[in-house]
Amino acid sequence: MEFTEKIRDGILASARDYIASETNDVFRAEVENAIGLGDWEGLYDRFYTSLSFGTAGMRGVIGGGTNRINTFMVRKVTQGLADYLNTAVKDPSCVIAYDSREFSPEFALSAARVLASNGVRVYLYDSLRPVPMLSFAVRHLKTTSGIVITASHNPSKYNGYKVYWSDGGQVTPPHDIGIAERANAVKAEDIKDQDEAKLRKSGMLSSVPESVDEAYYAMVIASLRRPELIGQSTVNVAYTPLHGSGNRPVNHILSTLGIECHTVREQQEPDGKFPTVKLPNPESAEAMQRAIALGREIKADIVLGTDPDADRLGIAIPTDGSKSGYLLLTGNQIAVLLVDYLLSTAKELKREGTPLVVKSLVTTDLVRKIAERNGAACHDVLTGFKYIAEEIARVDDGVYPGSYFLFGCEESYGFLTVPSVHDKDAVSSAVAAVEMMCFYASRGITLQQRLDAIYSEYGYSTEVVFSNEYEGAEGKEKMKAIMASLRTLGKGDTLVSRTIESVEDLLGENTGFPKADVIIIRFASGEKLVVRPSGTEPKIKYYLFLSEGKDGRAALEQRTEAIKSEFMAAL
Repeated sequence: MEFTEKIRDGILASARDYIASETNDVFRAEVENAIGLGDWEGLYDRFYTSLSFGTAGMRGVIGGGTNRINTFMVRKVTQGLADYLNTAVKDPSCVIAYDSREFSPEFALSAARVLASNGVRVYLYDSLRPVPMLSFAVRHLKTTSGIVITASHNPSKYNGYKVYWSDGGQVTPPHDIGIAERANAVKAEDIKDQDEAKLRKSGMLSSVPESVDEAYYAMVIASLRRPELIGQSTVNVAYTPLHGSGNRPVNHILSTLGIECHTVREQQEPDGKFPTVKLPNPESAEAMQRAIALGREIKADIVLGTDPDADRLGIAIPTDGSKSGYLLLTGNQIAVLLVDYLLSTAKELKREGTPLVVKSLVTTDLVRKIAERNGAACHDVLTGFKYIAEEIARVDDGVYPGSYFLFGCEESYGFLTVPSVHDKDAVSSAVAAVEMMCFYASRGITLQQRLDAIYSEYGYSTEVVFSNEYEGAEGKEKMKAIMASLRTLGKGDTLVSRTIESVEDLLGENTGFPKADVIIIRFASGEKLVVRPSGTEPKIKYYLFLSEGKDGRAALEQRTEAIKSEFMAAL
C-alpha cells in the first residue's frame, strides 16, 4: 500500500488521539514507538479501523491502537454498556470476572471503574474465575448484567470482552444491538472514570462474596445423578487447565467428592503466555499431550482438559485395559456419550416431564437421534451458546410446558449439564463425565465400549471440521467474496466433484432460524457441508458431516481423511 501524505496525516491524527486517551503506559508506548520508527504498515494496521462491539462482544489482538484490545477500548465499550444499562433498567448492576490472559485483571478493573462511575453497582472478582462461574454469579446475585474478560481458546496474543444479561446468558437482541449502538458511538471525552478506592468506599464497587463460589460448588455437587457411585469409586483422573481458570474449581469439586485428580504440574498455574502450548484449546491433540502423558503415567481412567476460561472441555479415554493408549474424543463424541448417559439416567430414575436437548446446527445429528428415540425433544439453534441459553430461558418461562432442560451442546467442545448456568460449562460437565465413567465402570463397561455400542444401535457417523484464516483488512474482503460465491450455487451444481442436492442460506427468509451468515449445502452423495465465518476470529469454518453408507463403518473410517483432504483442497 502506498502511504501518501494524506493517508499518513490521517493515521497520525488517529494515533495522537489514541495516545491522549489511553491510560495504560504499555499500550501508549507501543504507538509512540511506532510513530518514532515511521512504521506506517504497523500504524495502519493499528488504526485503519476500530474494534467494534458486536453480538459476541469484542475480541482482538492485545496492543495499542483502535484496532487492538487495550485499556482505552475496554473503557470505551464499557461506557456504552453503562449508557445502555442506565436507560434499560432502574438501579443497574453488574458482576465482572476474568481469566488468565495478559492484561485481564487490568481490563476487568477498568471496566468496573467505568461502570461504577456511571452509577452501576459492580461486583468484581478478586482473582480469576471461569465463564460458568460468572454466568452462575449473575443469576445468584441477581445482577442486571455480567462481563467476562477472556478470549476463550484463542492464541495468547488475543483478549476479549463478553457481556451477559440478567438470565446468565450472553446478550441477545434487543440488548446486544442496543449495547453495540451505544458502545460504538462513544468518544474518549464521554468516558467517566473514578478512582478505585473512592468507588469502593462509596459502595458502588465491591468484591464478589466467597459465598457465591460456595453456592456454585454446592449446585454442581447437587446436580449429580448417582452421587453414591462417585463416593464408592476408586478412580484416577488426569487433568490440565491449560494455564487457565479451571484449576481451582475442577480440583475443588473432585476432591470434595473424594476423586483423586492429578493435575499437569507445568500447566496448572495461570499464565497468559500459555508457554507449553501453541493454542490453549483442549480440542487440540498438541494441547492435550501432557495430560495424556500424565494419564499413561498414573493409569488414568479418564483424562480431562479445560481451556483458559473453562467453558470448553476435552476428554481422552483409554483405548485398552492396560491404559497405555488414549483416544482424544471429538466434541461430537463427547456430546453423544453425555446425552446418551443423561437420558438413560433420567429414564432409570423416572424423572417426570419431557427432557429438552439443545444443540447447535453444526453439532452431529446423532444427538437428535438419541434424544428423540428416548422420548426427549431436541432443538437446533444457531452456533453460539447464547442461543442454547435462550432455549433454557424459554423452559424457565413456561414456553415449553411439561419440559425441563437436560443438556446443551456444541461440537466445539461446549457442553452444559446443569440449568443453573446459562453458558457452556466445562467444570460441571467434567464432573458429569467423571460420574458417567464411574457408572459404566461399575458395570464393567469402558467409555470406548459404550461409544461403540451407540454406533451399533444408531449408525456410525463422523465429521470433519476445518477452517481457513484471513487476517487483516484484505482478509475481511476475501471472506465476503467466498461467502458470496457459495451463495450463487444451487441444486444440480457441482462443488468438490459432487452434485449439490440443496443449498440453504440462513440469510434468506423462512429458514426457521434468525438470519445468520451461514450456508448449509447437502450433496446427492449424502454428505452435508455447513459453512460460516467465525464470529470471534478472522476465519471461515467448514463442517462436513459423513454417515456410513452401504459399505459400513470400517469403509467410512478409512475414507474420512481422503474426503477431508479433497474438501480442504477445493475450498
